Amino acid sequence: MVVDRLVAAVAGRQFQVVARVQLNALGLERGAIRSRVRRGLLYPLYDGVYIWGQSTPTPVGRAVAAVYACGDGAVLTRHAAAARWAVRPESGALIDVTVIGDRRVRIAGIRPHRTGGFSVGDLRTLHGIPLTSPARTLLDIATDLSAHELATALELAQINKLVTRSELEATSERAPGRAGKPALRALLAEPAFTRSDAERRLAALIRAARLPAPVFNHRVEGFEVDAVWRIEKVVLEFDSYAFHATRAAFARDRRKDAVLSRAGYLVLRATWHELTREPYALIAHIAETLARR
Repeated sequence: MVVDRLVAAVAGRQFQVVARVQLNALGLERGAIRSRVRRGLLYPLYDGVYIWGQSTPTPVGRAVAAVYACGDGAVLTRHAAAARWAVRPESGALIDVTVIGDRRVRIAGIRPHRTGGFSVGDLRTLHGIPLTSPARTLLDIATDLSAHELATALELAQINKLVTRSELEATSERAPGRAGKPALRALLAEPAFTRSDAERRLAALIRAARLPAPVFNHRVEGFEVDAVWRIEKVVLEFDSYAFHATRAAFARDRRKDAVLSRAGYLVLRATWHELTREPYALIAHIAETLARR
């Protein structure tokens, strides 16, 4: 039927998701929609939101459907937005959606948040989905992540040219009450440490803990690594997230990790934050890893 082709065209632009109001606009009323549900053409995801031609939405489709289900003014936020910006892994958990004003939303599978409104600079549209900007997303999830997780998300955002330091600072200024500000500001203030600085600090920690000494700046499997325990086959690499990484450096580090892993090495990574502010946790992690190996 012509109308089914029209529905397929609309859904195809929305990751196979279509809302009831769109179906109504195409001429499908309640009975026609129910008929297509029975025939397996439409599958209900939420009240008034369907997926066309399949029963399981993609992660992006789930996000689209959640925003549609929450009505006008709904915005994908927090961890759901971070997954869409590809700075955090996909999660099968609840989808974070923020609605404007006092409207209450209670929908299974959706974690609603409320706000009095966003600044224009805090919103974007990605693949047709309204969501918070990368900078606002990082600010919102900062309190939910460890220092290392937040640093990794920040580096991915920088490598993929999603944020700049000035955008992050401006976003923080626009949201004075956000709990994630201290964590994000601490990360932005982190110095771009040199490898020699890191080596000295790590060597001192290892001596104090009476752990086996690694070999520094040694070549393993064709790569120079920052530190290696050759018997245990453990490698430690120093990461600085002080906004100086490049896409090439990121790709090279991941390629190195893959080669070392295939050769039987376990690769650990340490940040300046861990070396200077969480040294006991870092050295305990190293000691535990060496013991297991």
